[in-house]
Amino acid sequence: MDEVDVIAEVTETYRPKTGGIHPREAAQHHAMFAAPVLGDLLAEARTHGIEPADIDAVAFSQGPGLGACLRTVATASRMMALSLDVPLVGVNHCIAHIEVGRWKTPASDPVVLYVSGANSQVLAYRAGRYRVFGETLDIGVGNALDKFARNAGLKHPGGPKVEAYARDATGYVEMPYVVKGMDFSFSGLSTAASDALAKASIEDVCYSFQEHVFAMLVEVTERALAHTGKDEVLLAGGVGANMRLREMLDIMCDDRGASFYVPERRFMGDNGSMIAYLGLLMFNAGITIPIESSHVNPNFRPDDVDVTWITDER
Repeated sequence: MDEVDVIAEVTETYRPKTGGIHPREAAQHHAMFAAPVLGDLLAEARTHGIEPADIDAVAFSQGPGLGACLRTVATASRMMALSLDVPLVGVNHCIAHIEVGRWKTPASDPVVLYVSGANSQVLAYRAGRYRVFGETLDIGVGNALDKFARNAGLKHPGGPKVEAYARDATGYVEMPYVVKGMDFSFSGLSTAASDALAKASIEDVCYSFQEHVFAMLVEVTERALAHTGKDEVLLAGGVGANMRLREMLDIMCDDRGASFYVPERRFMGDNGSMIAYLGLLMFNAGITIPIESSHVNPNFRPDDVDVTWITDER
């Protein structure tokens, strides 16, 4: 499918005025902008010679995610599929991050470190499914960074601001390092980082927080590499934009003789292209969903999905 590319993409991002993501406000934002975004998208597609009648299917994120937001977008997707009289494809949001990474990098059969606001998992394909080899026991790494940033008086999103302060650090602050088997935990570490602000500079705390969090993620990713015998690592999800995390993974992969891949930044955070691309893979594999069965699942796990679009056994 090398000929496949993004023809048109229109984005209207929800940004809270204060604090973190407010689910009800985010859903209201989605409802307000769904029709204008779709209208602009179809208009942009027409400039490339694509008409609504050329659309073969409509894909949407069935989960995981915030229930109110998922339901709002699912409703818009059902409407579009019905109006165009085309099939509907419900995709797993986590797997969409993986597949857009495999599409936009040379990665073929990688161990995946997927890090976003609500999700933090280490996965790899095996015997028809993406298996989870390790994951967070509480909150996602992005939420941990945002929680600390709010306590430090930094505006949302917190991750880029923590990264910026970390570059100017001159000292190191000891914090909990919580890896349990192949899983990790961030909530206590986020609290410890907030408490450390009373005795250390924000630069040193941000640096130390990052180093602890990312070392935990890299450790579990390295273990998954050793366990699976694979020789590729793919970084996926919005937190993957952090350059320090990339540097640490690159060093680990170099030490192990593995290849390290990161898609361009536009495909790292949540984006419509990843949903559309996974929808295309599933549609070409004959996977669609009836309207009456297209309920959303806020707890939709990637290892619940039969990955029938990958045909070679691994």
